Amino acid sequence: MELPVNLRPDEASPEWLSKGDNAWQLTAATLVGMQSVPGLVILYGSIVKKKWAVNSAFMALYAFAAVLVCWVGWGYQMSFGIELFSFLGVPNVAMGQEFLLQRTFVGYLPNATMVYFQFVFAAITLILIAGALLGRMNFHAWMLFVPLWLTFSYTITCYSIWNPHGWLAEMGVIDYSGGFVIHLSSGVAGFTAAYWVCNIIHPYYTGVSHSYTHNFLCLALKV
Repeated sequence: MELPVNLRPDEASPEWLSKGDNAWQLTAATLVGMQSVPGLVILYGSIVKKKWAVNSAFMALYAFAAVLVCWVGWGYQMSFGIELFSFLGVPNVAMGQEFLLQRTFVGYLPNATMVYFQFVFAAITLILIAGALLGRMNFHAWMLFVPLWLTFSYTITCYSIWNPHGWLAEMGVIDYSGGFVIHLSSGVAGFTAAYWVCNIIHPYYTGVSHSYTHNFLCLALKV
């Protein structure tokens, strides 16, 4: 029986594409993205002193935007592209129409969906690091830190574990929910960065009772 015209496979909807899987993947990625913007933007802007609110919110917002540019520019291919080393892929642009419509390396999805899905996780990793540096780091320094850390740290961890050809993946290391690639890497980076750039003595260490939160409404909204 011949399929109706609107159900026949074409370049935009090939036979291997699972529309259900693709729809859920896009939905899940969007929900994670909303954790970052506006979620963490509101949270970071509300838990610090008023004079740091705008700077803290923009640290999260900038990280989200900068990671998007870097990710499609070279980050995705360094994480999931052609092997350069056992821990890193060849830098390349992930924006070509032919590439984006091809089937990705796992599942019944196009590369376009996977680029978007992995982008939101890369973005939230940098934003989590920002949480350790609120009120401690100059915004101009943060503008430089974001693309550098994404390029020389995140892509290596991502390729090593999530790319099937990564050396840790070939050893059997499995990370289904980002415990290594996202949370461990952001935690170690945030702790290290806070240690080296911290010039503020926390009031709890001085015996002074003080709350930095200046907007409980925004804080409650985020929670």
